[in-house]
This record gives sequence, structure tokens and C-alpha cells, in this order.
Amino acid sequence: MSEYLVIRLAEHPDQQAHWIAADSSGATQGPPVSGMLSEAKADIGNREVIVLVPSAEVLTTSVDIPLRAGAKLQAALPYALEEYLADDIDKLHFAAGPRRASGKTPVSVVSHERLAEWIDMLAKADIHASSIIADSYGLARIPGTISMLLAGDQVFINDGGDIELVMQDVSPGDALAAIGALDQGAGSESDKEADATPLPRHVLVYCTAEDEERYQQDWIAIRQELDSVDVKLLADGSMPRLAVTVATGAGINLLQGVYGAQKEYAGLLKPWKVAATLLLALGIIGIAAKATDYYLLLRQEAQLQQMFNTEYQQILPGVPETNDPARVVESLRRRVGSADSAPVFLQSMEQLSRAMQQNGEAQIVAISYRAGVVDVRVVAPNVAMLDSIQRAVGQNGQFRATIQSTDQDGEMVNSRIQIQEIGR
Repeated sequence: MSEYLVIRLAEHPDQQAHWIAADSSGATQGPPVSGMLSEAKADIGNREVIVLVPSAEVLTTSVDIPLRAGAKLQAALPYALEEYLADDIDKLHFAAGPRRASGKTPVSVVSHERLAEWIDMLAKADIHASSIIADSYGLARIPGTISMLLAGDQVFINDGGDIELVMQDVSPGDALAAIGALDQGAGSESDKEADATPLPRHVLVYCTAEDEERYQQDWIAIRQELDSVDVKLLADGSMPRLAVTVATGAGINLLQGVYGAQKEYAGLLKPWKVAATLLLALGIIGIAAKATDYYLLLRQEAQLQQMFNTEYQQILPGVPETNDPARVVESLRRRVGSADSAPVFLQSMEQLSRAMQQNGEAQIVAISYRAGVVDVRVVAPNVAMLDSIQRAVGQNGQFRATIQSTDQDGEMVNSRIQIQEIGR
């Protein structure tokens, strides 16, 4: 389980910061603390640091864009949002979160100048943040529920989907009206049917006891228009609620792109330095051994080739030297027949003899044998007898007989049959 120190920066540098320890299960590790930013350094220890910055300085929205993540998404975001921004996009930094179930991608936009000021402020306090997140993301998104958090003169609100806003100096009722939640009960039935994605009818509010008392009239009015209003009191203020939400992974980290953490590859590889050196040495030795074997094999091949050419020229005086002894040997074998030619020839003749005995009216005119193939010239009274001879030769499955040609000569048929061992 990871532990974090969540630090919330104030809107002005001279104001106090607030911080609290929380873990990734959503539990706090003690009460919230406030003081100068440099004082938070003592509570970091081995914890990672998540910094919450004022949402009034960060635009949070969502876009429907087909890209999921990476450099292409970073490059496309400014142009997807350009028409909705008052500032020059070159002065703004864009950060994206994981795509939501709706298909939209949440985006945070902040000026380079403001983000640089926060990073510089943290550096002066010797604090290195792993994440910088707009504090509005500290209000958890609950599907099917409108969530609100009252923090001083601000109202954080989301609809559990893609609407996320921070409003200044408004009442809870005004905040709900701003997102259209209190208008759902009004209007005709056709208007309700036309609304494809109606807002939730349940409201969950986090506030202090003082705010709960102050907005009694709002709670009564909201309950009359919506299905339910559940008010949860914050005994230690809003800081614990914001911290436990971002500690569980919610929110968009502004430290992306040029502000992203640079990996120290040298530090990562340092523990493996000895192993990598040994592996490299082993690789070099292996390559050297292979190269030596290859050189020796080349020399042996040259010696054998020279020996072959000497013997070859003794058998056939005057022939030129060859660089391909295997081809020469194969050529000689085809010329004189292989060592097993005699057995194959005799076996084929035996099978042909049986076939001729079964077809007594046919006669053999000529037989030739070359490179394992027997050519037989046969005279028969009709083509049917030739087919019978062909089947009889191949009856034992060792040989295959093929009728190459037929020629009618008076009442007889001249034919050439080729016999070949199956598998050759």
C-alpha cells in the first residue's frame, strides 16, 4: 500500500498551505496540518507527494477525441480546445486523463507561467511532487449521483459523469441550477424525452456543520425538486476529503509532456552494471569463438576442395577445376546411375513381367533405363489392355506406370509406358 503526503496550495503564495498524510486505500494518517509550505517537508519522509492547486487557475473539461494517450494526444489537445480558450494556446499547458466510460477524455488546462510558479514554489521548499492536480478532482465522481463539496466561498460540483465545476460565491441551489439539475422537474414531457442523458436526481453534499446550518433553506428547496439530498458533515474541514480521493488515483496529473518526470536511466542501470559487463564479455567471447570456428571450417573446405579437384582430374584428365564438387558428383551419379539402380531395375522388370503375363496378347518392343526411370515400348490390340498393364505394374504400390503416348498402327496400338519407383 502506497502512502502520500497531500499538500494543498493556497491561491496566494503568502497564504498558509494545508497538508495531510493518506494512503492508497483511501484512509488518512492523522489530522490535517496547516502552516508554511517549507514546514511540510518534515512530514514527507518516504511518502510520495501529491500537490493540490487551486481549481480557479485550472480549466477542467472533457473532449471527444479518438486518440487515447501519448504524444499524439498531447499534440492534438490544443487544437481540439482552441476555440473554447481565450488565451493563446502556446501559453497554455494541456494534460489528459484516462478516457471515461462516456468515450470522452478529461483534460486540464493551465498557463505555463502559473504551473512554473507552483513548481518553483515547491523547489524553494525542497519539495519534489510526483503529481500536481487541480483540487476540484478531490471531489469523487459517483455514477448516478451529483456530488458537491462546500469549501469556504467555493462550491465543487460534479454530476458523476463529465460535468466538473468549481464556482465562487454561490449557494448550493445556484450551483445545481447552473448545471441544469434543478430544471429537470420543469418543462413538458416531450422536453424530458428529448433529454438523452438526464442528470442524476440524488445529491450528496460534503460540508461543515456551519455550512449545513447556513444553507438550511437550500436543502429544503432542493429536496422539493430532486429525489434526495444527503448531507455529510466534515469534522476536520475539506482537506481530508480531497486528500483521500486523489490518494486513490483520481485526478489529472499536470506533470505531463515537458513537465513529466525524466527517468534516471543511469540510476536504474547501476545495480546491473556488473551483470551487464559479464554478459557483454560472454557475448564477445562467444562471437570470437564462432569466428574462429568459421575460419577453420573455411580452411578445411579449401583443402577438401583441392583434394577433390586432384582426384577428379586424375579420373577425367583435362577437365577444369570446379568450385562446386557436390554438383559434379550429382552430375556423375545421374550419368551412370546410383548404387541402388540394379535392384530397382530388376524389381521393376519383375513387376512388368507379371503385368505382361496377365495380358498375354501384348508384346514388349523395347526397354530402356536411365536415372531410375524405365521406358517400355509395348504393342497391344487395344487401349484397354494398355490400361490393364498400367494398373498391374502399380498393383504392389512400389512402382507407378504412366502411359506417355499411344499410336494406332493397323489393328494394333503402339504405346510408350514409363515406369518409376514411387517417391523418387
